[in-house]
Amino acid sequence: MYKVSVGKKILSANEEYALKNSRFLSEHKKLCLNMISSPGSGKTTILARTITELKDKIKIGVIEGDIQTDIDAERIRATGAPAIQINTDGACHLSAAQVSGALEKLAVDDLDLIFIENVGNLVCPSAFELGENGKIVVLSVAEGDDKPAKYPAIFAKSKVLLINKIDLLEAIGQVDFDIKRVKADARKLNKGIEIFPISAKTGEGMADWYDWLKREVKNLRL
Repeated sequence: MYKVSVGKKILSANEEYALKNSRFLSEHKKLCLNMISSPGSGKTTILARTITELKDKIKIGVIEGDIQTDIDAERIRATGAPAIQINTDGACHLSAAQVSGALEKLAVDDLDLIFIENVGNLVCPSAFELGENGKIVVLSVAEGDDKPAKYPAIFAKSKVLLINKIDLLEAIGQVDFDIKRVKADARKLNKGIEIFPISAKTGEGMADWYDWLKREVKNLRL
């Protein structure tokens, strides 16, 4: 009697599509970043502001992942950027196969950068590679400063940590969110992680994030 590991089969199939996506992006010399966070951290607001303020420098497209609705995709389209919606119908993450289909629908040749806005979840998306160039983890100050310690995988795998909603720090107070602790815990897991405290609402700190994006796009073209 044979035992079949369903989990391994699913991951194996996903890895095949992830490799396909990676080759596609490499051939077209396009930067692709997978943005991951808990629900409500401000991913869509960050993306909308980033697209608007960099529109004359970087051409950006977005692959939107949600369990239901295209609310976030419509917010992105309102900036003038193309957005492809993927509804997972209950799944807690995007798959590489879904991203592969979305890449075929995007006018990739007209873009410099593709963001994947993954389903709101700090756990499942970290286990599924999509063929991206890197992961961006977003943590809002309203979520508490214990998230790198509680959900280490995504912080260990990410190129960048965006600490969002820093405009709320004064109201929340250091007792509930110690930004030094977050930075220290993240760097214990990942020495090379770039950390940008930002407010997508006020624009504070966003210039450093933009500079990083411009460098990454430029380096990929070399």
